[in-house]
Amino acid sequence: MKHIGRIYMGIIFALMYLPLLVMVVFSFNESNSTAKFTGFSLYWYEEMLNDTAAMEALKNTLVLAACTTVIATLLGTVAAVGIYNMRHKWLRTGVLSVTNIPMMNPEIVMGVSLMLLFAFVGRMMGAVESLGFGTMLISHVTFCLPYVVLNVLPKLNQTDPHLAEAAQDLGSTPVQAFFKVVLPSISSGIVSGALMAFTLSIDDFVISHYTSGGYTTLPLLIYNMTKKRVTPEMYAVCTCIFMSVLILLLVMNISQIRQSANKNKK
Repeated sequence: MKHIGRIYMGIIFALMYLPLLVMVVFSFNESNSTAKFTGFSLYWYEEMLNDTAAMEALKNTLVLAACTTVIATLLGTVAAVGIYNMRHKWLRTGVLSVTNIPMMNPEIVMGVSLMLLFAFVGRMMGAVESLGFGTMLISHVTFCLPYVVLNVLPKLNQTDPHLAEAAQDLGSTPVQAFFKVVLPSISSGIVSGALMAFTLSIDDFVISHYTSGGYTTLPLLIYNMTKKRVTPEMYAVCTCIFMSVLILLLVMNISQIRQSANKNKK
């Protein structure tokens, strides 16, 4: 049974990571072939830097993801604290259920509904173009917010509720007690939620497709290329994004391991 389990896990990991490995390898391919590796070269990374459309789409993607991460992290942390402090259990359960709807709802349903909402509001306000960066930012914050809440709320549940009271007994105001005592104890959950919001925003295509207007992100650019042919410099762009996210996750995991080790020593 152990060998069967290992084989099964090997198949799962191969299906998950083999496509990424192929993409990384062919981003260093000397030719533009997607089936034959002819030799190692950085040519497509040079082409990536010279491709103005790809660089513009990459810049738009990173700006959108950064803004989404900041707003979703702030709102999600405040929402998690508010949910945690709710006294009535039925109210807390109801708010959590409503918060989880964007996460459980199919993306195409959410994308179409947001597009109709933005078009309706834009027409009421007399706007010539109702879709753009602002609508995409609102959409991304909407579906990233529940993930931040779900990362911060367990950390709040693990925090000793008497710590804030003890800080107030020692002369701190409730605000000072939150920022000096509660916030450091839930910082790992906030960082995890921020990283998840950042990666989800970069990865999103379906909702962005319906709410983008003329604002082009990298997933939208790649989708437009699939109608003809995805050029190899897109492999280079995706490889850079993948490696950046991988490094962020490694740094976060290493920091969490060190924090847990320090706590165990204390």
